[in-house]
Amino acid sequence: MTDDGTITGPTGTYRVCSLPNKINESIKLTKISGLLYQLKGRVDVGDDGGFTGGSDTNVTLSIDPGVIVFGGTGVSWLAVNRGNKINAVGTQTQPIIFTSRDNVLGLNTENSSAQWGGVVLMGRGKVTDCNYGSVAAGTCERDTEGAADPAIFGGADDTYNAGTIDYVQVRFSGYVIGADKELQSLTPEAVGSGTSISHFMTYNSSDDGIEFFGGVTNLKYYVAVGAEDDNLDVDTGARVNAQYVIVAQRQDVGDTMMEIDSNGLESDTPRTNIKVANFTYIQRKSGNSDGTSMFFRGNSDVTLMNGILISPNNPCLGIHNSFTTAAFESVLMQCGSPKYINTGSAAADAGESFFGAGDNNDDSFSPTLTSLFINGSNESGVTAFDPSTVDSFFDATDYVGAVKDAADTWYGGWTCNSTAADFGVGNSGLCTSLPTS
Repeated sequence: MTDDGTITGPTGTYRVCSLPNKINESIKLTKISGLLYQLKGRVDVGDDGGFTGGSDTNVTLSIDPGVIVFGGTGVSWLAVNRGNKINAVGTQTQPIIFTSRDNVLGLNTENSSAQWGGVVLMGRGKVTDCNYGSVAAGTCERDTEGAADPAIFGGADDTYNAGTIDYVQVRFSGYVIGADKELQSLTPEAVGSGTSISHFMTYNSSDDGIEFFGGVTNLKYYVAVGAEDDNLDVDTGARVNAQYVIVAQRQDVGDTMMEIDSNGLESDTPRTNIKVANFTYIQRKSGNSDGTSMFFRGNSDVTLMNGILISPNNPCLGIHNSFTTAAFESVLMQCGSPKYINTGSAAADAGESFFGAGDNNDDSFSPTLTSLFINGSNESGVTAFDPSTVDSFFDATDYVGAVKDAADTWYGGWTCNSTAADFGVGNSGLCTSLPTS
């Protein structure tokens, strides 16, 4: 690492320690008062160990609670290659923050975005839509979208461990790194069930909040605010479980709450499959590019449980093609007209049939949420579904939505606040400012 002088913003003057272009041995970024860490461009954690791992470099980038890492240029991004790990573990009162140079300088507004790349985890899980190899031969690999140099992921190990992300924010990400392709705040690519992701917040990504490509991933406690494309995007054979999810768009900005597909490769396996429990989605953009607040297409299976979708100005659900399946249990939706859009080879009533087949679903729901995402009387009166009967990853819950009541404060302390979503006092402050502690 190198000393790159100082940088001054409204919260102080900081010494800047820049990470090398490639981290060749395991290091730890420690929290030191008055010190920030910088990505000056693409920063690789180790070398790519390949499809089977015969040449793993076994480098781990560890990051202590309270550390702030900023992208010094638009093309800055963190690439955790196959055979290496990240161990970014913050705490509820000291989250780790990845952000942009302008955030440090105090130049951002609540409409700023696309100021650096993001964080990419590459693994050896199974993936479809191959750039190299084939699904039939079991050799499928893909390259990170937009990367000027190879950043390859994929393999045959759905238990692959890319490390741990816990109590982490990623702000103002999504710079176009090449070929009109933006990175997300966080992009898990063919990572496996050994990877741990929880208490993760994305703020003002210019693309998706989080996008999964292949692999098997479990996610708990996810907050997405202000993403300009999709908030939860699952592609190319990804199999994902997620519980406790709050999504809030900025006013008139963004696309879907969820986009689930397999890039049109309906014959490829594994099928894209996502299960989400205890979610609250706040849709504030009408007439988005996909036409609905939740869009399921291609070779995909979706299971939604104990959820709330507030979408008064947009259709709630879009089903594209007959290869798509969806199941709903105790899901409440406030929808625009029409409520459903069914396209391609999907049956004319596909969305309505899927939604109507479950128990305790309501597509004419009148919300009584308080403080944007906390359940009120109407939400509390709904019989919940036990998601632990679907997968052991899920906690058994007796309520719908992401937040049971005012005493349920799992989102407190480690998130940042904005007019789009205020998570209360005691948090890391405004998303447009660095924390001062």
